[in-house]
Amino acid sequence: MAKKVTIKDLAKAAGVSVTTVSQILNGKGARFSQATQDRVHALKKQLNYVPDFNARNLILHSSKTVGVLVPNIGNPFFSSFVRGIQEVCRQKEYMPLVFSASHEVELERYYLSRLVERSVDGLIIASSSITAETIDEILKPNAIPYLLFDQNQTHDHEDRVSVDDYAGGQLAAAHLAQLGHRRIVMYMPTAPTENVQNRLAGFKAGLAAAGIAFDEEAIVKTTLSKRGGYEQTAAVLAHQPTAVFCANDELAIGLYRGLQERGVRVPADLSVVGFDDIDLAEYVTPQLTTVHQPINQLGQQAATLLFNRMTAKEQPLEQQLVKMPVHLVERQSTAKVSEDQ
Repeated sequence: MAKKVTIKDLAKAAGVSVTTVSQILNGKGARFSQATQDRVHALKKQLNYVPDFNARNLILHSSKTVGVLVPNIGNPFFSSFVRGIQEVCRQKEYMPLVFSASHEVELERYYLSRLVERSVDGLIIASSSITAETIDEILKPNAIPYLLFDQNQTHDHEDRVSVDDYAGGQLAAAHLAQLGHRRIVMYMPTAPTENVQNRLAGFKAGLAAAGIAFDEEAIVKTTLSKRGGYEQTAAVLAHQPTAVFCANDELAIGLYRGLQERGVRVPADLSVVGFDDIDLAEYVTPQLTTVHQPINQLGQQAATLLFNRMTAKEQPLEQQLVKMPVHLVERQSTAKVSEDQ
C-alpha cells in the first residue's frame, strides 16, 4: 500500500518549511512570493497531497463542518432541503454532516452530543422533538451557533426559517371551496407540530371565509408518512368526503394507493390536496394539487442565516427570522363536485 503524502513530504519537495506550506494552503500565504505559492500548489496537485483533517482543525480552530439534524431523510422534502444547505456549504467550503433521527428524542440527543464532540461550527435543527432543555444542556454551554427550521417553535430568541403555513391552509381551503366541496376531511399526523397546526388553523379560516363550517370530527390522524397515509384510508372514507386536505404530500401519496385499491377515483370520486410540492407530486397519477413550499431555497436560506451567525460570534446580531411565502399549484387531483357526490 502506498504511503500517504504528508505535509512534511510536500514541504521537502517544495524546498520550504512546513509552516510556509501550511500558511499557503490555508490562504494565509500572501507574504510569500507568487513563485513559491505556485510551486506549493503545483506540488500539492502533483503529489496528490490531502491535508490532515484533524491537524487542519487545530491550526484553524475550525472543523469547517455544519451539523444538520432532520426527522426523516427518507422524506423527499428533507432531501431537497438538505440539497439547498449543501449548495451554500459548498460555496463556503464547509462540509454538512446530516443525521436523520426518526423523531426519536434519545437518538436526537445522541447525535447532537456527538456533533458537539466533533466541534462542528454550527447546527441546523429541523426536528420537532428537540426541546428547550436539550438545547440548553447540550448546545448553549458550548456556544455553538444554531438555527431552527420550520417544525421547531419551542424557543423565542433563536434564528429561524419557516414558511407561511397558515396562508397555505387558507389557499387549500379556498381552492376546494371554489370547486364546490363541503364535505372535507383534514388528514393530519397523530402528534401535529406547530407548523401543521397552523395549516389546519388556516384551512379552517379559509373555509369559514367561504361560508363553510368545518366538521371537527372530520380530522383523521395517522403517522406522517406514505405508509400512514395508506393505512388510514378506510378512516378517511368513513366520513364520506368529496375532498381531502393532507398535511403533507407523503400522506396524499399513501392515500392514493389506498384509494386505488378500493376503486375510488381521484378526482372523479374524491379530490385530494397535499402540502409541500415535493418532486413526486408531478409524477404520481393524477398529478397532485398541492401547496408549494420553496424547499431548496429554504435550505439555502437556513444555511445562509447560520453562516451569518457563525461569523458574528464576536459581534451582536439581532435574531434572524425569515418566513417565506407559499402558493397553490393546481394539477389534476382536484375537480368540481359532481352532481352525484
